[in-house]
Amino acid sequence: MNDSPGRAVPGPSPSDGERPGAPEGRGGTEGGTPPPAGGPKWSAEQPPAGEWSSPGTPQPPKPPQQQPQPGAGWGSYGPQGPQGGQYGYPGGPGQWGKPPAAKPGVIPLRPLDLGEILDGAVATMRTHWRTVLPITLVVATVVQVISVLVQKYTYADLAIASDPGSQADLKEALDALGGSMVALLANGFVQLIGTIVATAMLTMIFSRAVLGHGSSIGEAWREARPQLPRLLGLTLLLALGGILVVLVLLLPGILLGSIGIALVGGLAALPLLVWLALKFSLASPALMLEKSSVLTSLRRSSRLVQGSWWRIFGITALTGLITAFVSAIIVWPLTAVGLAIGLADGGMEGLENGTAATGWAPLILSAVGAVIAQTITMPIQSGVTVLLYVDQRIRREALDLELARAAGLENYGPDTAAPPTGG
Repeated sequence: MNDSPGRAVPGPSPSDGERPGAPEGRGGTEGGTPPPAGGPKWSAEQPPAGEWSSPGTPQPPKPPQQQPQPGAGWGSYGPQGPQGGQYGYPGGPGQWGKPPAAKPGVIPLRPLDLGEILDGAVATMRTHWRTVLPITLVVATVVQVISVLVQKYTYADLAIASDPGSQADLKEALDALGGSMVALLANGFVQLIGTIVATAMLTMIFSRAVLGHGSSIGEAWREARPQLPRLLGLTLLLALGGILVVLVLLLPGILLGSIGIALVGGLAALPLLVWLALKFSLASPALMLEKSSVLTSLRRSSRLVQGSWWRIFGITALTGLITAFVSAIIVWPLTAVGLAIGLADGGMEGLENGTAATGWAPLILSAVGAVIAQTITMPIQSGVTVLLYVDQRIRREALDLELARAAGLENYGPDTAAPPTGG
């Protein structure tokens, strides 16, 4: 207890009037006469009656505490925070984890963690499935139908040309090989175009889902169509850059005729390609959402990824593992059933000459599995990329303020709870 002069004692205490060695009359008289004012120890101003209660006395009910309004963002947290006497900064007293943030759409408007990015991608696919799933279903179906036709007739031509019992000469074998390569390249180009179209439209759908807005297939197509040529150019440029990196690192071994040097160059190319792929992984959403050029989107991605490469790598790698596992559990059983049907029709001879895998049953069942897998996994991969882009801009450029204004949230921002200054 502080006995300094001029300090009011917080309420009466039984020991205050019975201090050992206190002068007579210091603690009060039998009639309850208060001690004289202006003494050397105690202040004349004492707390009002009823201000303090002894232990066991019932306490009056406390007024209800004011809670933050639903949907309010960081601006609703003033110096005292959402709980009386508690501070509202992340990790402050009385808080666990991150404070609530405005969530007009599928993600809260603040820096995101891994679970929120994955949940945002899945939530968009679940909430807007009428728009998302038809896009991926149509693209996957077209790609797989063409792929089945190419595999059926291309592999059949190769099997005939390589048959040791046939009388085909070298020219026929080369013609069959050339035709097969053309068909495979055409199939790859169709897959590339389908993937670009789906990625562009899904990017627009996810960007609107962040704001809590829906999007029809027609709206997504109209928004994505002007940027499709640039997205194609970006994809081809990245592919060409990757090929050039590999050729440059393999060139010394090829020129010197050394398999060891070529192998070292190939091993060095792998981590370099991974690093470049992650460095420019956000170029696609930057190009689509900022309506920028190819080179500008590459520079934007490089700046956004800088300092967060390992974090983006971890999220991207985990997403790849999840989608690969989902695809495997869908495709492999159907492929196994198709091979079993092919073996039942052609026997062991079909397994030896490779025709068991090129029959209609295994090709169709494998394609059905691929269609289902791509319909599910393509939105997840595109959604994670878009949300990583949004997350990096929130962290570096305070994009959450712009998104809040676009979503129509009022009084959102870090300074909305600041007291008014005199003017």
